[in-house]
Amino acid sequence: MKEKVIAVFDIGKSNKKLLLFDYNLRLVSENETSFPEQVDDDGFACDNIGAIEKWVRDSVSALSLSDKYDLTAMNFATYGATIAYLDKDGKRITPIYNYLKPVDEKLPERLFRRYGGQDEFCRRTASPALGMLNSGIQIFWLKSEKPDIFSKVDQILHFPQYISYLFTGKIYSEHTSVGCHTSMWDFDNMKYHPWLSDHGIKLPEPVSVMTCNEIESEGKKIMTGIGIHDSSASLAPYFTGKRGNFLLMSTGTWCINMNPFNPEKLTTIQLDNDCLCYMSVSMQPVKSSRLFLGNMHDNGVRILSDHFRTSGNYYKDLKYDNDLIQMLKGKYSGDRKVFFSSESGSREFRDNIDLFEFRTFEEGYHQLMIELSELTIASVELILAENDATENIYITGGFSRNNIFLRLMAQAFPSKRVFTSEVKNGTALGAALVILQALGYPLPELNLGLTEISS
Repeated sequence: MKEKVIAVFDIGKSNKKLLLFDYNLRLVSENETSFPEQVDDDGFACDNIGAIEKWVRDSVSALSLSDKYDLTAMNFATYGATIAYLDKDGKRITPIYNYLKPVDEKLPERLFRRYGGQDEFCRRTASPALGMLNSGIQIFWLKSEKPDIFSKVDQILHFPQYISYLFTGKIYSEHTSVGCHTSMWDFDNMKYHPWLSDHGIKLPEPVSVMTCNEIESEGKKIMTGIGIHDSSASLAPYFTGKRGNFLLMSTGTWCINMNPFNPEKLTTIQLDNDCLCYMSVSMQPVKSSRLFLGNMHDNGVRILSDHFRTSGNYYKDLKYDNDLIQMLKGKYSGDRKVFFSSESGSREFRDNIDLFEFRTFEEGYHQLMIELSELTIASVELILAENDATENIYITGGFSRNNIFLRLMAQAFPSKRVFTSEVKNGTALGAALVILQALGYPLPELNLGLTEISS
């Protein structure tokens, strides 16, 4: 008897995955692929959308004919800030433009000036001014810079909904994609910002991310979701069970802190400090801050390794040394720092770092982690409500395996319980959870791999 499965396409910038889950949301199969980039009509690098389209279609066709799996449902999680444009015949008419593509700063300034200035526009849309990383600016750019192409546009879809459209042929928008630093969503009034209609840009009204449609592939009927933004998908598993109010720290090259329990509107100060809002699967704003933590850590380790002539992985074997931490905190109290500028909130390394302050690599690394932790704490505090009611902090990703970082986090938030959470393929799990819930199945108890950290 074939095993009933849910397929999830988890499409990242670098790697694309097809994962199969059973109805207890246990992973039963995982395949990863990647495609060489191509260039767009301006010669700028972008994803090879033709190859992605073929891959998802071929994969679903093969699964529909599988002798091992009974494919009954599927969903899609992709990176955000990416748009597909369709003509009146439903055909894609542009490449999938790269959100790193540069844009003339004068273009978004035209919107800022008309709608209250940059600070007010960005506050209202919960979107720092990030150029093409604001997908609404991508649409405004195409309309302004390529009017002949834009005149052929009949429908506009975010990337997750476009992948779903390839199977359903249906046009959708949903809140996790449109609410993700797009400069499109008016968080004050919870609807599209008026600049879109003022410029003749029509988008479908958002529907619930639980929306799904039945399709047929190779004679087989499959319930198909409308897709979800990857950051919101990764957050979804933590809403299951009785976990209380929580904050999620997703760590790696970037440390993305997400607080679904801060109802306060985003402030200009928060925007100036790289904060924004995502939208949860239940259509609630998720206050978020970010820090280039992994990148800063790797640069600091490189500096220390060169000085002390150690291997690049030497730090991985170090354990938290409380005596050393207390000595360093006493020595470098107040604003005195070694690695980073003593200017409040600075995330820049000093031009001249005096490593002769330290007798050993261990000393230097513990001080590096103290300073990185202080920056992380400040980033987290930016998104805590004035009357903060979060009880738990969940730390995932690379730094969930760094015991020095974890102990410093637990000490910094004594009123909260700090956990590491080991969830492999959390983004895909969230997308599978959404489609399972949409189909009316009871949600199983999820093992989020929680381990509490003692301070």
